Formats: sequence, structure tokens, C-alpha cells
Amino acid sequence: MNPVRNLAKSNWYVYVLESLKDKFWYTGCTNNLIKRLKDHNNGEVYATKCRRPFILIYYEVSRNKYDAFAREKYLKSGMGKRYLKNRLKYYYK
Repeated sequence: MNPVRNLAKSNWYVYVLESLKDKFWYTGCTNNLIKRLKDHNNGEVYATKCRRPFILIYYEVSRNKYDAFAREKYLKSGMGKRYLKNRLKYYYK
């Protein structure tokens, strides 16, 4: 039994994608970040299918699903958006 492999299966990710089409930021939550990014870019997510393609610009890892969804909710709030803009202030330079 590999403890590192077991840790990876139980992680939850809060992520921010940027549309290359219109620079729109989308915040979401998943337990499989790579698959979810592919889903967004393949048009399988209704909320983002008209804004493709996307790149991943930020993510955080949580060990608990409920913590991840709470963090997603925060990052979608006004304070959370300000946090992201401050955290990624050198992204556009």
C-alpha cells in the first residue's frame, strides 16, 4: 500500500480557469482536476462551453470535500475575487 497514492485519491481541488476567448475567469471544485479541465475544454460543462478554450491559472488542494466547496463559495464572493486578483497580481505582467 502506497500512502502517497492514497492521499492523491482523496484530494479536492478548487480551481480558477481563464478563457482564452474572452479572458473570463471561472471558479469551480472537483476531485479530479485533470479530467475536469478536459471536460471544460471539450465543451462538456454547460456553464463554460461557449467560452472555450481554457487554461488553468490557479488551484488549491483540500483534504475534505466540504472545505473545498466552502473555499469555492468564498472565492466566488466579492472578497474572494479581490483575494484572487491580489494573489495573481503578477499574472498579467
